[in-house]
Amino acid sequence: MPATPITVHWPHGRSSTVRPGTDWLVAAQAAGFPVPTGCLGGSCGACEIEVNGQMVRACIATVPAASSGELTVELASDPYW
Repeated sequence: MPATPITVHWPHGRSSTVRPGTDWLVAAQAAGFPVPTGCLGGSCGACEIEVNGQMVRACIATVPAASSGELTVELASDPYW
């Protein structure tokens, strides 16, 4: 049985419907939200986003299922950048 789509709320004010398991970078691109990237291997941290308060490296992570049916994304703010 396919995973139930969830609503993702992006920092630029838009929302999109995404199936769990979708790559974060693919979901962001489809929503018209550019996520900065660097190494695309998860080591540099340029692509970090905050998903419901949890830091995620978008280049190596996928959209998780959400019991509420919604996720909120913010750009991570690293005090060392």
